[in-house]
Amino acid sequence: MTRRSRRNQRRESTARLRQSPWREFKNPYPPIEILDPDQLDKIHNNSMRILSDIGIKVLDDRSRNYLSKAGALVDEATQMVRFDPEMVLEMVALAPETTRLHARNGNYDLTLGGNNIIFSSVMCPPFANDLDRGRRAGTFDEMCDFVKIVHSINAVHQAGGGGFEPMDLPAETRHLDVGYAHATLTDKTWKFWSNGRERARDGISMARILMGMTDEELIAKPVITAPINTNSPLMIDAAMAEGIVEMARVGQPLIIAPFTMAGAMSPATEAGALSVQNAEALAGIVLAQSVREGAPVVYGSYLTNVNMRSGSPLFGTPVFAKTTWASGQLARRYKLPFRSSLNTGSNLVDAQSAYETEMCLWAAVTGHANIIFAAGGWLEGGLSGSFEKLILDAELLQLMTHSMEPMIVDEDTLAFDAIKEVGPGGHFFGAAHTIERYKTAFYEPILTDSRNYETWKEQGGDSATDRANKLWKQMLAEYEKPAMDPAINEELKEFVARRKVEIGNRR
Repeated sequence: MTRRSRRNQRRESTARLRQSPWREFKNPYPPIEILDPDQLDKIHNNSMRILSDIGIKVLDDRSRNYLSKAGALVDEATQMVRFDPEMVLEMVALAPETTRLHARNGNYDLTLGGNNIIFSSVMCPPFANDLDRGRRAGTFDEMCDFVKIVHSINAVHQAGGGGFEPMDLPAETRHLDVGYAHATLTDKTWKFWSNGRERARDGISMARILMGMTDEELIAKPVITAPINTNSPLMIDAAMAEGIVEMARVGQPLIIAPFTMAGAMSPATEAGALSVQNAEALAGIVLAQSVREGAPVVYGSYLTNVNMRSGSPLFGTPVFAKTTWASGQLARRYKLPFRSSLNTGSNLVDAQSAYETEMCLWAAVTGHANIIFAAGGWLEGGLSGSFEKLILDAELLQLMTHSMEPMIVDEDTLAFDAIKEVGPGGHFFGAAHTIERYKTAFYEPILTDSRNYETWKEQGGDSATDRANKLWKQMLAEYEKPAMDPAINEELKEFVARRKVEIGNRR
């Protein structure tokens, strides 16, 4: 190793990772609208026809009872629920257009809706993945490391609820450990598992302890972001319906997103798939409003297509982009916040994972998504949470945030005097105008390599994935646990321990 190589290596190992500051992200530009008004009406009307003539199968008794009281037609024998279109629109109109999410650290509070965009990291794949250990079942300790890195990345606004499932913990109680880890390792907002009455209630209880709130105070100041997926086509299973009921009861924002893969769980046409998605999403939203009028909800889209030869889902496709833009139009029609996601089917952190994620990111942002799931760490079609992909995504999110900043055009930025000073054939490196702003003039990447070939080769010839591996380890080494009131920490521990005993006694 040369002297210069050793000097550069020392400098890299001692310098703290530089990144853009944390901030709420607002989209200043109008959305892409792929559908004309007549086309939008046709998809809406087809969805209403699905809801009124076919209906949605709802597997939870209590949820069907709520819907029946709200005016839906319920067939208990078949568990089918049919909806009057006017009733649907009246119920959907009760939901708020924006909701403020409250974090343990008020500096991380977020607005859900309007022109705001929230980047939320990947939630609970079964496998962990990195260059050193490869693909393996996720563990609790590694999940905690993932949460620490998410907390440290300024471009990620919200912790996703677990970079991967801790498969080394019992399935019946692992949600408690995941919740405790998020409550203590980050003071950003985070998502809690909401599939099932018991899990949802545990999440609500932990939020109350963490924030020192009653149920009524939680309603006034929402804390938990609750993801819900319908079972396409045209079904809401018992666990998801229970989650909707429990979270709506205390006014926690429900992100209701059908998983309507075109060609598999919905028709192999964009308009048909959108019709199914829209019907399912509206049914879930109506259920939430039947529990509590004004319960915050988000219109979710997770619409992609399958490979018609293999049946495998595809990501970052033209179908995803076009249906994301159209879904944004539908959400705005109903005056609801909109959810999208960043996905890749790649098994590696490679070029495919980058271009598929970038395609999803551009579609989501230009479609005015308000919260973007899996915005950090998603790999392998959602089966893996990747440490290196988390860093790659952080770069993409920073790039997007900076790219969406409006250009400033004024006397200072027009720089006429600097142009006059340098004149023909000169350079601007030493100009006063450049010196004044050289530290802040341009976006500074965290992962991108700008070394020339000779220097890069001499210093090891590492790839972007190699550099991402070093960066997540550096972030983990530099992580600082946010302070917490010891009394709150102790109360959370006691709650988790008590609930584990209660759940264990029923087995």
